[in-house]
Amino acid sequence: MNKIVISSFGAMLLFQVAVAQQQKIVADKIVAKVGEKIILQSDIESALVDMQQQALEGQPLPPNANCAAIEQIIAQKILVLQAERDSLPISESDVEGRIESQIRWAEQRYNGRENMTKVTGYTIYQLRERFRDAIRENMLAKAMRDKIVNSVKVTPTEVRNNFEKIPKDSLPFYESELEVGQLIILPKASREMDKYAYDKLMDIRARVEKKEGEFGTFANLYSEDPAVRENSGIYPLNRYDKNWDPEFLSASFRLREGEMSNPVKSQFGYHLIKMLKRAGDNVTVQHILIKPNVMNTEISHAIQKLDTVRANIIAGKLTFGEAVAKYSDNPMDKFSGGMLTNPMTNSTFITIDQLNDPTTKDIVMLLDSLKPGGVTKPIEFTDEQGRKGVRLVYLKTRTEPHRENLADDYSRIQQRTLQEKQAQALSKWLVDKVPTFYVHVEDEYKQCENVSKWSAASNTVASN
Repeated sequence: MNKIVISSFGAMLLFQVAVAQQQKIVADKIVAKVGEKIILQSDIESALVDMQQQALEGQPLPPNANCAAIEQIIAQKILVLQAERDSLPISESDVEGRIESQIRWAEQRYNGRENMTKVTGYTIYQLRERFRDAIRENMLAKAMRDKIVNSVKVTPTEVRNNFEKIPKDSLPFYESELEVGQLIILPKASREMDKYAYDKLMDIRARVEKKEGEFGTFANLYSEDPAVRENSGIYPLNRYDKNWDPEFLSASFRLREGEMSNPVKSQFGYHLIKMLKRAGDNVTVQHILIKPNVMNTEISHAIQKLDTVRANIIAGKLTFGEAVAKYSDNPMDKFSGGMLTNPMTNSTFITIDQLNDPTTKDIVMLLDSLKPGGVTKPIEFTDEQGRKGVRLVYLKTRTEPHRENLADDYSRIQQRTLQEKQAQALSKWLVDKVPTFYVHVEDEYKQCENVSKWSAASNTVASN
């Protein structure tokens, strides 16, 4: 089996909604059982929706998609069962955080919570419960898979053999690709500007308390949150969701229902927060964001700082990655060395076309004048949150359009070789483990190659 695909929660939801919208009444049924875990026909259909979405993104559908779907799901159930046997730990706070991420995805997909409920037919609480088991199983399966494949390594000889087994006229062709990094500094506003933002929110707070206007009205009038036009500053929060600024999250959960906070400082500015609704670890809040203005003086200081950093990089006193780790104001960049990643492959090789995000479009204009290893002078920019920043842009490599070869594409070939070897290790593990679990599959799926092997092996062990 080449690939274990964990079924997409989004695909599951889209499938269920599609059925409802077409007004079809589908009698769900059990099509397989692995241990005590059941596989429903709707699980197969959801996996097929997921595959069709991937096909739209350029990944071809398997020759027999129905068989591929049930094989993937059976393999996941076995990974989950073994993870439970081995008592592999997963974090309940991570489970809750991922549930909330899926809820936010669904809200965005259906243009708001109210519309999401109308279209899907599920309340927010029903969706949380529908996602919970799937997310927990997803995490257990991943933990088990990682335990199996993380020890797999490849040698240079294996990488070369992998490359040489592909006929030359079948080697992939690559457009020009770049490895681009950025070192970002977000200048902090002066104390005077901080105080101005704080006082402005305190004034709004007083006006709400005096009933001069509704909190939501002031949010629509004054909030600098880019999403305020769509949601009036209203957000559902979960205590364990790590995607929110911790100061904002902590302040929100300290409030009682109906209570307003004093101004709270986060990485985005100052917030005035009102608690709308509490339900255990879930709350709904409304906020007004005021961003302290960053003046030219702060911008100039940041430019001077990055000028010095750039000079040290050019002089060889530190690498670009070391500079990012030491000076970057973007926490996530410290893990990636500031390198931009390809959203399709998660590699650092990207094409010019992929630099189309509003925050990276201006980088394209700088690359023509850069040679590999070059670093730009400090450049002002505005990030996706509307914050003013200064950055250095680094061009690590640039490839010309070419047919795959070991000199230019070794890391890519190495990754492909590793993935294939990991898939083989996982496939062997499944062949060894399937007989230790009860596997029953309905007749309509018994002709699937791996299903028939697994079912036969499992039944042989059971009869012994």
